[in-house]
Amino acid sequence: MLVSETLFRSQTTPSASDYRIGIKVRLFRVSESNALRLATLVQYLPGVGPSRAKRLQKLGVNTAQQILFFLPRSYELPAPVCAIDKIQEGVPCSLIGEVEDIDLITRSPGKSICNVIVINESGAVRLLFFNQPYRAEQLTIGQRLQVSGNPRLNGLQVEFTHPKVVTLSDEEDLPVPEILPVYSLTEGLKQTDLRKTVRMVVDELSDQLKEVMPQSLRIRAAQALRAAGVIDRDQLPGISDSIRGLHFPSDQRILDQSRARLIFQECLVLQLALAIRQKRLSTERKSPVLTSSAMIDARIKNRFPFPLTIDQERVIEEIQSDVARPFPMNRLLQGDVGSGKTVVAVYAMLLCVANRYQAVLMAPTEVLARQHYLTLKSYLAETKVTVGLLSGSLSNADRRQVLHDAETGQIDLLVGTQALLHGGVRFSQLGLCVVDEQHKFGVAQREMLRRGGADPHYLVMSATPIPRSIAMTLFGDAELSTLRGAPPGRGSVHTYLSHQGWKDRWWNFVCEKLNEGRQAYVVAPMIDSVASSSDAMDEAEMSKNEDISSVESVYEDLANGLLSDYRIGLLHGRMDQQQKQRVMEDFHSGKLQVLVSTTVIEVGIDVSNATVMTILGAQKFGLAQLHQLRGRVSRGVHDGHVCVFTDGETHPDDHERLKVFESTHDGVELAEADFRLRGPGDFFGKSQSGLPPLRITDLHRDQEMMRVARRLAKESVEDEEFFESEDWAELRSQVLRRYGDRLDLGDLT
Repeated sequence: MLVSETLFRSQTTPSASDYRIGIKVRLFRVSESNALRLATLVQYLPGVGPSRAKRLQKLGVNTAQQILFFLPRSYELPAPVCAIDKIQEGVPCSLIGEVEDIDLITRSPGKSICNVIVINESGAVRLLFFNQPYRAEQLTIGQRLQVSGNPRLNGLQVEFTHPKVVTLSDEEDLPVPEILPVYSLTEGLKQTDLRKTVRMVVDELSDQLKEVMPQSLRIRAAQALRAAGVIDRDQLPGISDSIRGLHFPSDQRILDQSRARLIFQECLVLQLALAIRQKRLSTERKSPVLTSSAMIDARIKNRFPFPLTIDQERVIEEIQSDVARPFPMNRLLQGDVGSGKTVVAVYAMLLCVANRYQAVLMAPTEVLARQHYLTLKSYLAETKVTVGLLSGSLSNADRRQVLHDAETGQIDLLVGTQALLHGGVRFSQLGLCVVDEQHKFGVAQREMLRRGGADPHYLVMSATPIPRSIAMTLFGDAELSTLRGAPPGRGSVHTYLSHQGWKDRWWNFVCEKLNEGRQAYVVAPMIDSVASSSDAMDEAEMSKNEDISSVESVYEDLANGLLSDYRIGLLHGRMDQQQKQRVMEDFHSGKLQVLVSTTVIEVGIDVSNATVMTILGAQKFGLAQLHQLRGRVSRGVHDGHVCVFTDGETHPDDHERLKVFESTHDGVELAEADFRLRGPGDFFGKSQSGLPPLRITDLHRDQEMMRVARRLAKESVEDEEFFESEDWAELRSQVLRRYGDRLDLGDLT
């Protein structure tokens, strides 16, 4: 794994961006000879040369210092010693024995087999070396050997093919088992040669690295990590010891301690950046003070045709408290499908309007944006509050009118898609930004919505509960609110993982429900599994990935076959907006009984009479997306039913994911399971978080590490010593080098 030295190094050359934000980078002060060695090009290192240097450069390694941070991707662990009669096939092991026989068989020029029999008191094994005739001369009868490898059984004979062999003298003690680093390679570069080069550089230069974490911080961190059960000692090793321990650990304990040190530093640098940003939002940025009163509260709640839940009331109180302060609210509102997040957002927007400010709501698709627009219009009928819609399907004239009305203050509430980010939108007095269903919309992108006067308050909503480790990174600078459960009166949802043999039975059930007056969805898959990232795209871009022929073929098959007696419609992203809107209106009104669709319906579509969903090609969807789809049939008083089918053979991982989906209806549990099964790839990407990726931290494995780093980072930035003391200067500079531009941190020196 290549880890950029900017993550840990102290010696660095200031970039243009460093000067733009006013960093005073403190260069690593060493003697000229040492500085030269750290900066030496790899081709001038002993034993490297121009040819091997070119291969190293393909791996991103150009200097001696970069070699220090070219960390192993894995390790060869010493095989445990095992008696021959206890050896299990395929289980790596080692043994000590004497050479009893050597037999070299040459079949043709360049083709040979060297058979070596090694015995000890527990039995005998055969060593096989193909096309290595020199082994017959290298080994001698009666010689004492240590043999390590992966055994296999050939009848009753235990065999090792090309094992690792170490010759031992009669008096020699057994060699200490080594943990060997395994590095990423490129063509023409051997593991043994790279290990020699790395060992030489580590031995010569690791002591020259400058420590960036103050001793007091390392002690506090170690104590907190030990209390959390992450490490078993009271101090994190220094950077030099950590680099040595990561490349050439003497034992597993040293390796674990060294890895913990570098992972914690990476987590801490990120959390410091987020904590600094949060602190500066509260001390340097000014936002409108949005106050509430009993009269305002009553007027807003009277717009809703139902009482609010206890959870909704609690979250509204949290938002009221936030927006009453003169600095920006940064709040993440997450809740399961159907938990009532939209109502909370509408309350916050109306509170903003009551204080004579504008609010904007951004949705991931035009279908959902239009639905929010219509919902707001219905709530605000017969009031003076004006609502506007900005989307890609507007005519140029309508678009210009919306932009004009927003800038002059004639629109109180503006709803739109991601066109809001790139359309030159300006507001008269923007007080609140709400982003719906955009949990992947990270801290850097949020700044794009803040344009237009004073800093507005910010509320992001997600119906996909976010694993806590992700929340601590993407939204580490935000407060968290959670809505649990659904409003009273909602029916329960039943989920079934089916197979092809059950299809007739399932479709008969669908027809029964349609005959009872209910409505049904049929969801067809996309070409690939990028569907889970569709809410990070605009709808036009998303539609490029759809397998429209598959959606249309499903529609044709059902309309002319099983469901020919019912009114059936088709919806997908390549339809123009008028077509999509007409289909949705017909389905909402009941003119259509069945809607065949791609995942364009996965977020926000609210048809309470639709209680049956069939998902085809379910193995192509992630857990989060399946849960979002399931949420479309839990909108009313009737029980919902979801049946998922797979296409072709299902990979064991896909089957495990679908079994979890079938048995788990809690969004938080599903989010953690999805993260465990698929990793953070869907949460982090260049279009999502806007932050540099974490290089050595595993967000699932290192959750406690991130939690401790977050707590210590918040404590540190509340202490003036962090900003003023020379002991913290290197760490401050590292935070700025990595996150300064992305998070607008300014000058910390």
